Amino acid sequence: MLDRVAYGTVEAALRRAPIVALVGPRQCGKTTLARQFLDPESVNYFDLESPISVARLDQPMTALSPLRELVVIDEVQLRPELFPILRVLVDRTPAPSRFLVLGSASGALLRQTSESLAGRVERVYLGGLTLRETSIEPPYAVGRLWRRGGMPRSYLAGSEADSLAWRREFAATLLERDFPQWGVNVPAAAMGRFWAMLAHYHGQTWNAAEPARTLGVKPATVRRYLDILTDAMMVRQLQPWFANLRKRQVKAPKIYMRDSGLLHQLLGMGTERDLMTHPRVGASWEGFVLEQLLALEPHDEACFWATHQGAEIDLILRRGGTLLGVECKFADAPRMTPSIRNALADLALARVAVVYPGDQRFPLDDRVEVVPLAALARGEPLFAGH
Repeated sequence: MLDRVAYGTVEAALRRAPIVALVGPRQCGKTTLARQFLDPESVNYFDLESPISVARLDQPMTALSPLRELVVIDEVQLRPELFPILRVLVDRTPAPSRFLVLGSASGALLRQTSESLAGRVERVYLGGLTLRETSIEPPYAVGRLWRRGGMPRSYLAGSEADSLAWRREFAATLLERDFPQWGVNVPAAAMGRFWAMLAHYHGQTWNAAEPARTLGVKPATVRRYLDILTDAMMVRQLQPWFANLRKRQVKAPKIYMRDSGLLHQLLGMGTERDLMTHPRVGASWEGFVLEQLLALEPHDEACFWATHQGAEIDLILRRGGTLLGVECKFADAPRMTPSIRNALADLALARVAVVYPGDQRFPLDDRVEVVPLAALARGEPLFAGH
């Protein structure tokens, strides 16, 4: 079992809030983490994919109101009618129980908790494994985690072939079982084609018109498909940053597959050689670095910036009133670029980190430093002095 950084975050949230929502994609380790807080054999543990737990919650108020201390409800998005009941239970004075609810459909779950549990719930996001959680010493962990992705069973599989087989089964189960359970009435084959097509847009700005033409549907339909995969936390829509400039700035979001292993499976990259020789290897590296940074680097807001004249920065992290930039380069020795200079000048970035797969840190400019991704695994700061 790998130690998850989120354990301490959940522990602190449970001290502060009567309800903690642990949100993350299916099979990312939410249940394993919850079982570190409560034995699954406990009467206080409910798994809504288990017929026994579902039967116990046939009369939810009767089942939940006598319970004391911590109560865990797994796959809570399957029973949205529980949220008003949880509100009543935690509003008791004094409240005899706290609730840890686990969910795999972020959009619907966040809307339900916002509407029913306002002021009573704290959300904790659990993604795939990060470089600080994996068991292999850097820099080796970087390559393995990048190739296989952060889903624990994929990362820990006994071979590359076993990892790839698990990812294929994961995708099929999500499309054929989970989406229908969540009320998504899109044929699995249609969503599968769109998901595979979307992998080719990884790292690019989104335009619904082209995939709509290819699939023979309306742009509104592919936007709906995109939102479904975003809610399932398979896709990230990175929003653009707008500066008060005269330059024409890109206004559409950039699209990323959140798990690099699933991206590689969708693009047919079954081996390390497939990855290294694929024309989208640079885009894959960019998305992998982005997910690691968003999980490990503190920030208040994350965006990208680009202009129609060609200037861009892959990632902007806002910390209070400070803007910090990140460029992701799959290169042995990254160099200063006009895009970095333009971003420094136009956005008044405090610093820029150029993240690459090497092992040495070195400066490119007073405010620009090349940083190996493995430095994050060692706990080193990404931005010197910030």
